[in-house]
Amino acid sequence: MSARYVPVGWNTSKAVYDAIALATIAIYIFLFLHIAPSFVDTTQPWDGTSLKMRAYGSCAFLLLSVLLSIGPLARLDRRFLPLLYNRRHLGVITCAVALMHASAVLGWYFSYGPGDAYVLLLSANTSYGRIAGFPFEIFGLAALLVLIALAATSHDFWLSFLTPPVWKALHMAVYGAYFAVVLHVALGALQASTNPFLGMVVLACASGVAGLHVAAGRRARAADAAVARPLPQAPWVMAGEIADIVEDRAITVHLADAEPVAIFRHAGKLSAVSNLCAHQNGPLGEGKIIDGCITCPWHGFQYHPEDGCAPAPFTEKLATFNLRVADGKIWLDPRPNPPGTRVEPVAA
Repeated sequence: MSARYVPVGWNTSKAVYDAIALATIAIYIFLFLHIAPSFVDTTQPWDGTSLKMRAYGSCAFLLLSVLLSIGPLARLDRRFLPLLYNRRHLGVITCAVALMHASAVLGWYFSYGPGDAYVLLLSANTSYGRIAGFPFEIFGLAALLVLIALAATSHDFWLSFLTPPVWKALHMAVYGAYFAVVLHVALGALQASTNPFLGMVVLACASGVAGLHVAAGRRARAADAAVARPLPQAPWVMAGEIADIVEDRAITVHLADAEPVAIFRHAGKLSAVSNLCAHQNGPLGEGKIIDGCITCPWHGFQYHPEDGCAPAPFTEKLATFNLRVADGKIWLDPRPNPPGTRVEPVAA
């Protein structure tokens, strides 16, 4: 968090996560290299290098599809949250596999040309005026550059240096990278393939990613529509009922023209803080209280519920809010207190 930066901080959870990811990738590539040749036309067999290109490329595409599915899956079902905690590690791994694919392509198709391999990559095919034979390589290169940029800035140092809004905006470019990869495959491998299986996989992955985001977006839109509004002549808003909040969990209150607020229930008392994590604007209301601290569902950043302060030696602070309870209903003052202001929890 804020105390210091280390190149990579592994704990047991991260180590298990990365080990499973790497093992799955190794198994996939092994199976692809040994099974895929049996589905190829025997009159046009793949050579060993072409087989590796396809293994690395298909693996990178599937990884990127999974990577973009984790966020909406976690919003739709809390059981997917463990996949979200270390998603950036999976992003760096995806970039590494994509680099393996690019290296194999450059080493095979362009290494024996009359000029520099990178120059040939961009100049060997200039058929931009037609779909068949379109230089699909540029889309793969664009996607790879985006993945490299995101992997290089994945560390929390860059998040702090660039500020969360800029960092988040930069990393939203992953969606452009995915679209470029789909075009790269559609105009490249699919044009040369006589087996419909590849097209079915690409269509299923792309439509699956889009469908999950639409479903998650609809749920978020429905939540945003339930805006708590103040009573006439008073700033306080009715945020919900005590029975709505499970112990060590929260409800999220969406306010008109203001950031949402998370109201947590812990040890029989209620506290309210900004719903946006100071780390990366993660939705704190979707997290839970662990060891007495509000724990962000995205990356595990923690805050004391009564003052919004991260436990020492960390220094992040959240805005807090005043609450009242009457007749089983929770009333919220939508005017935030300065970050780190202690507010005595109210009895539930």
